[in-house]
Amino acid sequence: MAQAASKKITLSSSRDIPLNKLVLSQSNVRRVKAGVSIEELAEDIARRGLLQGLSVRPIVGEDGTETGIYEIPAGGRRFRALELLVKQKRLAKTAPVPCVVRDDGIAEEDSLAENVQRAPLHPLDQFRAFQALREKGQSEEDIAAAFFVPVAVVKQRLKLASVSPRLLDVYAEDGMTLDQLMAFTVSGDHERQEQVFERLTQGYDKQPYVIRRMLTEHAVRASDKRAQFVGIDAYVEAGGTVLRDLFQADDGGWLQDVSLLDMMVTEKLREAAAEVEAEGWKWTEVATSFPYGHVFGLRQLRGEEVPITEQEEAARAALQAELDGLEAEYAEADELPEEVDARLGEIETALEALDQRPVRFDVDEIGRAGAFVSIDAGGGLRIERGFVRPEDELPIEPEADSATGELTGDGEETRTVAAQVDDDGTAVQVGPVEEPEEDEGLKPIPDRLMAELTAHRTIALRHALGENPDVAFLAALHALCIRVFYRYALDTCLELDLKSAGFAAQAPGLADTPSARALDVRHQAWANTLPKEPEELWDALDGFDADSRQALFAHCVALSVNAVIEPYNRRPRAILHADRLAQAVDLDMAGAGWTPTVDGFLGRLTKARILAAVREAKGDRAGDRIEHMKKGDMAEAAAQILAGSGWLPEPLRTPGRAIGTVAAETADAGDAAITAPAPVETADTEVVEETAEDGGETAMGEFDPVDDDEEAEANVPHAVAAE
Repeated sequence: MAQAASKKITLSSSRDIPLNKLVLSQSNVRRVKAGVSIEELAEDIARRGLLQGLSVRPIVGEDGTETGIYEIPAGGRRFRALELLVKQKRLAKTAPVPCVVRDDGIAEEDSLAENVQRAPLHPLDQFRAFQALREKGQSEEDIAAAFFVPVAVVKQRLKLASVSPRLLDVYAEDGMTLDQLMAFTVSGDHERQEQVFERLTQGYDKQPYVIRRMLTEHAVRASDKRAQFVGIDAYVEAGGTVLRDLFQADDGGWLQDVSLLDMMVTEKLREAAAEVEAEGWKWTEVATSFPYGHVFGLRQLRGEEVPITEQEEAARAALQAELDGLEAEYAEADELPEEVDARLGEIETALEALDQRPVRFDVDEIGRAGAFVSIDAGGGLRIERGFVRPEDELPIEPEADSATGELTGDGEETRTVAAQVDDDGTAVQVGPVEEPEEDEGLKPIPDRLMAELTAHRTIALRHALGENPDVAFLAALHALCIRVFYRYALDTCLELDLKSAGFAAQAPGLADTPSARALDVRHQAWANTLPKEPEELWDALDGFDADSRQALFAHCVALSVNAVIEPYNRRPRAILHADRLAQAVDLDMAGAGWTPTVDGFLGRLTKARILAAVREAKGDRAGDRIEHMKKGDMAEAAAQILAGSGWLPEPLRTPGRAIGTVAAETADAGDAAITAPAPVETADTEVVEETAEDGGETAMGEFDPVDDDEEAEANVPHAVAAE
């Protein structure tokens, strides 16, 4: 028997129904407003027309006959948008609306099915659709207006669509996340994107920050002082490429053409150096940055500030008055208007330029001094003028002694001699001139007696000075200032010396750290305060108040601190004293600006030490997350984990001071601060550790034999040279 033919599906009929014959149905399952607003949907309908008809059902009367009115169980938002257009008089209330008329089934089922069965658009389809519109001539602003999204969103979508087609296919097949795809947009080089993707497939860590780091590992951040010095606009105008990240803060992006950037930096520095040389300086040195302490051993000239003119004084007063007026006017404002904020910045810059007076040097001194030309931490030009090298110093005039004769240039004593000459003019005898008897005058005091008398005076002066702490402090301060600010001066009888060591193996960027910059600013401020000539120093110091003397004394003594541990000279007792000194001043290296970066610290450690640092700071769970990584990726991840934690490696910790670490998650006590460094083993010590019994102070084990006298002689000059 032949199988009966299956019944064919019959679709609901569709027809145009006047808008005023339609009403909302209570069977619509959508109750919560979400997605595009009614206003935006109305604008879209006005722009493109109704792209999707309504699903309606006829309303029947009590007698079962149709009333001519239709309810809408599916399409309520579109109906409200049409009503809004009627209210705005942009659409006739009798305008025909395309509708699908249904009279079977359940109304709630129609509404639910329409929303549940609708498949959302894949993000990649939207990216490609925006790209197609852009290729057909629509601007980013037009696309944004058409779809009621910000222009920035359109730019992001277009950027995503521009990623390598191979990577887009992987994303379409759920082979990567949207965040990973966003990270690939940092670089527009498809080949480079695919190379990084291949590296990711061979590793375990595929986090977006790893992708960004790989794509920008050979680029220079726009916040780098070299980029700020040249200027991003100038770099781009010269043909340079800037990589930008549209999906997170990138501090201006990355400059990809590093060789071009370095060439522009070099050229600009040379131009600045040429202008400095035109001032008459004997030499100039040019570098992107000089190591900290590059001026140690050089004498700095003490120029005179060019006085401010009447016109400049008037301009400064006007700017200050305007600044005070704007600050008073907007003192209560939560946020400054953009133009006011810009004007305040201009005024502050102008005032700073007027307050920083140029320095005028003696022409003769300029001829034997030089200048350093470099870039400061903020990307501005830095010129350090007026430094004299030791070989360019004028010869020191020897001090003549009237009692013993004159001194030659090399300090050897000579006496006036007489020669007995024969009649033929030949000298036959040379000898010292006999000093004539002084019948009425006094003879000079003999040398030996002079030494004996002044020895008595020295002992008495030592005793008297030892009983007068105020004068002793002033004398010590005077001697230290002579050493620090007046090199080669001999204007003190105190045989105190001060050695300020350089840093041969310093970390990169040491000169740009907050501590180094603050120290340089303070030193220059004191140099400008003290008199030019050492002969005037005592009277100047004598006129200082007690606080100023103490502050200057502290500055001079601070310059002599040397807590550097070197492979050939570990100086255990000196380093122990440095720990005590750090405790006394409550030194906080994290607060001073030190942070564990990849280049400066983490990238130079073994993987085991990187993991130990992360586990100590953030616990075992954080360490486990990065344990599988390669060393470079591990260092990068650790830098992000440790950023802002306050964690410090052992050599930077102050004994007894808490550091930003947490106990391991497995500890019974939970998270707890670690207040003492872990034991440290060195070549010169068996153990240097912190114990609870001694209150957190360093407990020293047995040291290898160290001759402290030899160590002091080899590295640090004696503080006082006794007779």
